[in-house]
Amino acid sequence: MIATILPGSTNFHAVGYNEHKVSKGIARLIEIQNFGSLGTLHKPTPSELVGYLQKYSSQNSRIRKPQFHVAISCKGHEMSEDELLDFAHQYLKEMGYGESGQPLLVYSHYDTENTHLHIVTSRVAPDGRKIQHSHERRRSQEVIDHILGNNRKKKTEDDIDAAKQYTFSSFAQFKAIMVSMGYEVYQKDENVFVKHGGKVQQEIPFTEIESLFKSGYREKIRCRQLRNILKKYRDVSSNREELQKELKTKFGIDIVFFGKKDAPYGYMLVDHANKTVIHGARALAVEELLDFTTPEERFNRIEDYIDRLLTLNPKITQGEIYHKIRKQRAYIKKGIIYFDGQSRPLKPFMAEAIDRNNRIAMVEMFSPATEAERDLLCKIFKVSRKDLVDISPERTHYYTDAVNRLREIFNDENVSSVRSRLHEEGFTIRQEEDATYAINFKQHIIINLSEEDFNLERLKKQYRRLPVSHKFEHDKKSTSHFLGTAKLRDAGGGSHSEKREWEVGQKSNYDEDDGHSLRVRK
Repeated sequence: MIATILPGSTNFHAVGYNEHKVSKGIARLIEIQNFGSLGTLHKPTPSELVGYLQKYSSQNSRIRKPQFHVAISCKGHEMSEDELLDFAHQYLKEMGYGESGQPLLVYSHYDTENTHLHIVTSRVAPDGRKIQHSHERRRSQEVIDHILGNNRKKKTEDDIDAAKQYTFSSFAQFKAIMVSMGYEVYQKDENVFVKHGGKVQQEIPFTEIESLFKSGYREKIRCRQLRNILKKYRDVSSNREELQKELKTKFGIDIVFFGKKDAPYGYMLVDHANKTVIHGARALAVEELLDFTTPEERFNRIEDYIDRLLTLNPKITQGEIYHKIRKQRAYIKKGIIYFDGQSRPLKPFMAEAIDRNNRIAMVEMFSPATEAERDLLCKIFKVSRKDLVDISPERTHYYTDAVNRLREIFNDENVSSVRSRLHEEGFTIRQEEDATYAINFKQHIIINLSEEDFNLERLKKQYRRLPVSHKFEHDKKSTSHFLGTAKLRDAGGGSHSEKREWEVGQKSNYDEDDGHSLRVRK
């Protein structure tokens, strides 16, 4: 639970701030108390609300900035709006703003991931006196702890004990651990002071901390790992706050900076998972860590990386590139780079090379063993660079099993139409020059029937008379099956891979195939 006391004002500008959010639909006035007749006949305007607060506050002219504006929020949505409103009333009462007659505006905001309220009132009490405000922020934290039943001193003591279990070699590193837990820590004379909620919670002799110093954590492998992690997430983060959040969420690592907020001179890495502290410079110089880029520069980096991948592996496919760049929260699809909700076309020569490689990968899935098989598949899949396609002289057992299965069909005298039976097995017949091929696009098998010495006469027309009552159903079934489509995946498929449809056959009678029944459609 957090209560943030916002700056005071002479003209109650907080009303305008909240009413502007109401007009944008991201806030709502959920409570108005002690504003006289305002709000009884019509919804009060912002100027009417400000006018009332100014008139009410004028009973004590010594207060120059009478506005009291506080934002109260919980973690995420652990409290409902009504529960948080009840908490706010308790808080205001203990802070001195709960007396009868105290004007009060409560707005609920919906523009963050946390349930939170904004409260506007006056620092003038109903009897005209000034409401106590000394050490206001410290008292605010004490009030929250009291309402929630928190023992801050005990929690601080427990957190110090936990920090002592880490490996650290200096006071600066111990301080980094405590800062990562939300504390302020400083050394004065011979003591270490741990502060939270604007108040010193614990005081420890410096010698007690010094006795826990251990040899500096210098493991080179871990430092290299952290260097890669830092560079990777720096390149996909727009600022240091985003970078800190990413590392904390994904790896349990806090980045604690030292120096001025806008110009830190160094940082520490608090690795909570391994309970170690590493001087940031051992992983990555602070200047390099904070070298953030624009979205355009990030796209350029991703594109340069893809270009390097194509240089190292001229046959790399879209799927393989996807697995390489997804760690950068990017992917490519049909010649477009997608990154962080934005997109940009790849350079044409790169998009063409990747599309070519996807087609080459489709061909190589068939493991062509001869140049003739390779050339036919390249023709089917529209691959112009045949020289890039690998030939696999060794036949797979899938090929051998398929050949044996086809021999059974060819040798079975009870099979009246071999061509139809092959289709049922998933094979399409393709005539190419003086050779006949059987191709199974689903199982990625190509068989040169001529070379394997199949009896091609069995592929010629063969009819079997069917009873009239069955002929119509047979023709309908054959036609619907014959016009079916089968989708093929390119290598590295998945949701980001290119898909194509393959239409097999164009006629209703397999026995009348003219050798050109396979039509490729992009």
